Amino acid sequence: MSTATVVGGGPAGLIAAEVLAKAGVAVTVYDRMPSVARKLLLAGHGGLNITHSEDRDAFLGRYGGSAGRLAPMLDVFGPQDLRDWCAARGEPTFVGSSGRVFPRSFRAVPLVRAWQARLAELGVRTETRRQWTGWTDRRDGLRLTGPDGRTVEVASDAVVFALGGASWPRLGSDGGWADRFADLGVAVSPLRPANVGMRVAWTGPFADRFQGTPLKNVALTVRGRPGRTARGDAMVTRSGIEGGPVYAIGATIRDALDADGRCVLDVDLRPTHTVAELTDRLQRRRPKDSGSTWLRRSIGLDPVAVALLWDAGGGALPSSPAAAAELVKAVPVVVTATMPIDRAISTAGGIAWSEVDDSLMLRRLPGTFVAGEMLDWEAPTGGYLLQASFSTGVVAGQGVVAWLERGRARGVV
Repeated sequence: MSTATVVGGGPAGLIAAEVLAKAGVAVTVYDRMPSVARKLLLAGHGGLNITHSEDRDAFLGRYGGSAGRLAPMLDVFGPQDLRDWCAARGEPTFVGSSGRVFPRSFRAVPLVRAWQARLAELGVRTETRRQWTGWTDRRDGLRLTGPDGRTVEVASDAVVFALGGASWPRLGSDGGWADRFADLGVAVSPLRPANVGMRVAWTGPFADRFQGTPLKNVALTVRGRPGRTARGDAMVTRSGIEGGPVYAIGATIRDALDADGRCVLDVDLRPTHTVAELTDRLQRRRPKDSGSTWLRRSIGLDPVAVALLWDAGGGALPSSPAAAAELVKAVPVVVTATMPIDRAISTAGGIAWSEVDDSLMLRRLPGTFVAGEMLDWEAPTGGYLLQASFSTGVVAGQGVVAWLERGRARGVV
């Protein structure tokens, strides 16, 4: 019987193990944490957004420059396949009002338990508290270190690495693998925070009063880079801004920060109205209305939106309806940096696509495959992260099976 080692017990690694075990391969999964699927369980605290229901072209567009490489993998194991897989584990899914897909139980625990039971039925062995620390001298095996500091060497016919990026390091993915692969000559793009909050130097009074308050239904655009606009609810934090629309244009914000050292976000507080429409409404000001009352009564701005205008204007509001309308449609918010990578939901960067073939095998290490966030792709929240992790895990698992079959045909395995 052929053997395979999977290093990393997240979604990509576990689905690769399942594919391999179903093909008759003896699989052992190693993970450095006390239990597997910890980030999946964490994601379940918010309802476990497993994938998304939007059409294929829009879905692929969420992966930016990696869409071309990920497209065939989503064809192999796409959103409907993932939904069918969940249903087979006793967790049917439903589509929410935003198009996001969730398990009917809205929880990760039942799915993870059912998955672990299925893996056990297939004979998959799981060894936890085992950290991968490198290859053997001849690179024909792996070194794994236990909690007692003892290191053992493990050999198998093939290996799948699914060690994640560098977000949420306390759950196991700290990006420590990057240097080891780079030392072998594998091109690794630096791991950077993605789906992460941005730093903004709010004035003290604004931050004190409105931290934890959402800016409802706004549109965000990076000034000077009009191609990307994201709508939704953005959350004011003590030291910046975060939330879905921030994450959706995170890569564009990073590019602006890299180029200029700062980034101006234009916040449209009323994206469903034009400047002309807002100007018309703002002309109906009552003589005794304060600036805040004027904005609230005429265009329905809530206190945090009005305060954002005050903050951007240095403590003053435009008195002209036209000028106020222009500001409402593009409140400048200066971003100075991203939050640290350990505050990120996911990471950008990783092993370059040029280093792997279409089955995700490393060209420099035949028989070694990579999957999940170790690869150089990123996506916003909304189910896209988990979907691509599952899809690449399936492709890597199938790649191992095909590689082993070719080896048997040559009498090598």
